[in-house]
Amino acid sequence: MSSEEVQAAKPAPKRRFLRQMELIDRVAAYDPTVDEAMLNRAYVYAMRMHGAQLRASGDPYFAHPIEVAGILTDYRLDAAAIATALLHDTIEDTPATREEIASMFGEEIAQLVEGVTKLTRLELQSEYTKQSENLRKFILAISKDVRVLLVKLADRLHNMRTLQYVPEHKRERISRETLEVYAPLARQIGCNRFATELEELAFSFINADGRDAIIQRLEDLREEKGTAVADIAEDIRDTLHAAGIEARVTGREKSPYSIWRKLQRKSIGFSQLSDIIAFRVIVTTEDECYRALGVLHREWPCVQERFKDFISTPKSNNYQSLHTTVVGHKGSRIEMQIRTDVMDRVAEEGLAAHWGYKNSSYGFDEEAATLMAGRNPIANLRAIVQIAENGGDSEEWVEHAKLEMFLDQVFCFSPKGRLISLPRGAMPLDFAYAVHTEVGDTAIGAIINGEHKPLRTELQNGDQVEIITGVEARVNPDWQSLTFTGKARAAIRRHIRQTQKDDFIKLGRSAIERAAAQVDKTLIDISWRAAFERFQVQSEDEVFELCGRGKITPLKVLEAIYPGLKLPATLTTDSFSRIRDGDDAAAYVRGQALKANQKIWFSRCCSPVPGDRIVGIVSENQVHVHSIECERLEAWEGQKDAWIDLQWTLNAEKNTISAARIRANMRNKPGVLGQVCTLIGEARGNIVNIHLTNQQVDFLDAEFEVEVMDARHLTNINAAIRTNPSVEGVERIRG
Repeated sequence: MSSEEVQAAKPAPKRRFLRQMELIDRVAAYDPTVDEAMLNRAYVYAMRMHGAQLRASGDPYFAHPIEVAGILTDYRLDAAAIATALLHDTIEDTPATREEIASMFGEEIAQLVEGVTKLTRLELQSEYTKQSENLRKFILAISKDVRVLLVKLADRLHNMRTLQYVPEHKRERISRETLEVYAPLARQIGCNRFATELEELAFSFINADGRDAIIQRLEDLREEKGTAVADIAEDIRDTLHAAGIEARVTGREKSPYSIWRKLQRKSIGFSQLSDIIAFRVIVTTEDECYRALGVLHREWPCVQERFKDFISTPKSNNYQSLHTTVVGHKGSRIEMQIRTDVMDRVAEEGLAAHWGYKNSSYGFDEEAATLMAGRNPIANLRAIVQIAENGGDSEEWVEHAKLEMFLDQVFCFSPKGRLISLPRGAMPLDFAYAVHTEVGDTAIGAIINGEHKPLRTELQNGDQVEIITGVEARVNPDWQSLTFTGKARAAIRRHIRQTQKDDFIKLGRSAIERAAAQVDKTLIDISWRAAFERFQVQSEDEVFELCGRGKITPLKVLEAIYPGLKLPATLTTDSFSRIRDGDDAAAYVRGQALKANQKIWFSRCCSPVPGDRIVGIVSENQVHVHSIECERLEAWEGQKDAWIDLQWTLNAEKNTISAARIRANMRNKPGVLGQVCTLIGEARGNIVNIHLTNQQVDFLDAEFEVEVMDARHLTNINAAIRTNPSVEGVERIRG
């Protein structure tokens, strides 16, 4: 809770909270060796430090850290975490110091309290850029010791339980933070109990009417079903008992928020949901899980495509269970989850389920947690940590982090059998970057289940994926449309940032050299001092970069380095040949499989330009050149004989002009279209055609057909267009 909610003393309502001995007894119930004296000191110290401070509810402030500690006892956390909960607000809101806490309670607890304090100071603000930067720091901080996150989750949970006392204008912001950050993080480490309560509390403040409507429908459903749930549970128990399997069976409703999300995601009505009630079947051993599944499938027909085995392939947060749906009495669908007691506890408590005894001491048993599901559960935060470390645009970073936290998974395999878990919707490049960043950077193709597939193929559960790599990294900015995971997109952005500067320098140098050649000048043995002063830079490379980015034109540079030289009003591209289809096209592409009598056609569906990765599709005596990202390549899946590898010739890369198409979304106001056309011209793009689409009151889309020298030149033009503040977005059109 922020310090602004600590109020001056006023009469507090009579509300009961955990007493000192009650808290100690709770911890001792699962850890008889607990240092009771240390917890007593922490309890008394927190009460003394917070003194007469009051919360917004009117309760004494020290009731809050005590309740946070009480929440953590439900998860059986160790004494250090409980003490941290008691002390977590002392540094922020009282005269207490880190040094004093370290001397009284030890360095471990001092570090944990300091970690939680830093997170409190990083509470997300309304400004989006500040929010994203704080979220980045938040993720990096909690990855160092997961107990910091668990204390913070308990802190947020108790604050949400008392959110009705907070001023109304703050409730929605805090609730949205809870839904967008805290609840997904709780699910990332498997703490579904935390996540579900956080979601329900936030949902009640953000959309109270929607939640009330769903609750009313659930009550109506209970009345309609009557004893059906109990009868189905008894049938499942009896069926398993007859087969010699003793099981505990319960029927559980989905939470209102999870129902709401499903209604929104699938755009369906409440009556169309078939899995509002799921039956949980708890057995003793993993072997009995599979035996029970067989028994139930023999008794009732299984619904195809509704079976998932999360025991052999656990979710990344170590969730394990068998999921199946059968057609039961009167044709109704019955969803079941089959698991052991241990799996059930991990499903509810996640990481917190692994605190216990090992080697006569109480703490987190990482080895047992890893053995149970085959992976270190703390490692689940690392994908988000990698995104945070890669940095990048604030808005994109937040969205990619949310992607990692929210989405369901698919499980794919490498040719050597390595299991890679990815969000549903992932594509081969996501797989490549999940294996290793270098594999992603050098990827040129994918073989899925033994067949060559386009890079935009969506991966399915059980796919075997082999990534074909090249010799060097050649990351294309358009690859972001071929990826789905935040990790892959962050790695692509990072590589682009690292190489973009050099690319712009090369592009700017080439443009200035070509412009100089048209007026019979060179850049050899010249003085750059006038250009440095005019453009306020320190080196030639900075001049080239400015030109490559479209910030200055080659004409301006020549005026600076050749003062008094008579220059034409515009510098033309007449010395460049235009890429043509047919017999002459052999001058522009090469490939070992090309035959001398084959005609080459550049496909309009993707409009490849020099610098794009290209592939040829053979049809009779013709070769159609496509960009490797072209959607129409899917039509030739499985036809290996139709595909040939192609590369651009040196002539195409140095001396040609190609047509490319650009779509710019811009504000619909006077002068903007002219400004964009000027920017394209200054970046040495020749506009062949303009088409206005999607015209609305405030915005419109303008599609430009532009002659460019290569893909880098096209990137330069797009970058120049983005500099106009009235342009909302720019993209290359391939279709």
